[in-house]
Amino acid sequence: MAFWNSLWPGRETQFESGSAATNSIVLSRRHATVSLTKQGALTGNLRVNLSWQMRTSDIGGRSRESGRLLRPLKLFQPDVVQAHTQGVANVDLDLGCMYELADGTKGVVQPLGNLLGDLNGPPYIKLSGDDRFGSASGETVYVNLDQRSQIKRMLFFVYIYDQTPAFDRTHAKVTLYPGNGPRIEIELEERAPQARSCAVFTLENVKDELIVRREVKFVYGFQSELDRLYGYGMQWGRGYKTRA
Repeated sequence: MAFWNSLWPGRETQFESGSAATNSIVLSRRHATVSLTKQGALTGNLRVNLSWQMRTSDIGGRSRESGRLLRPLKLFQPDVVQAHTQGVANVDLDLGCMYELADGTKGVVQPLGNLLGDLNGPPYIKLSGDDRFGSASGETVYVNLDQRSQIKRMLFFVYIYDQTPAFDRTHAKVTLYPGNGPRIEIELEERAPQARSCAVFTLENVKDELIVRREVKFVYGFQSELDRLYGYGMQWGRGYKTRA
């Protein structure tokens, strides 16, 4: 039944509460929220990781079509390769976070502009670094939940730095690793060929309860468009990266 269910998008499992095998929660459009408070994940660092892959068939065509004919089930399992191989694709996905603190301070943590943040002082958010080639470790943002009372809201987003729309060819996933409880997975599975940015999820402090809400909203612009969509009200300008 699992195979046939995979052929019908409307019949997939909408929500996974976690198990001994997967130890994960998968947020979907129908089940879009989870409470870190109720999961007991209120201390230590919340680790937010971005990773992605690309299909070989999207780059160089179906090079093993004859093999697929001999194994018809493989038609539903496209080949994937890690996007860090520069000969395969030139895609640079970046993970960022807009924030508003309890005292009204607003800002952004992102690779662009080397705005890496601070874990032990405001904004209590830290980007580990800039992964330009889709390595296995991806990009990671840490949030200091010991300072959760200082946090009002956050918007985690992904954008394509080189301005080449490629979300329709990437298998991007954002995974949250709380200090306690199951990990939380959000896949960017919707296909938006011309989109350059995606609002992935929000983290809000609602009456001392930390709520994660899946968004997965693609836009055709960059940070300023996401800002307008979520009402942060910041000023934006053009930025660049130093050469790798």
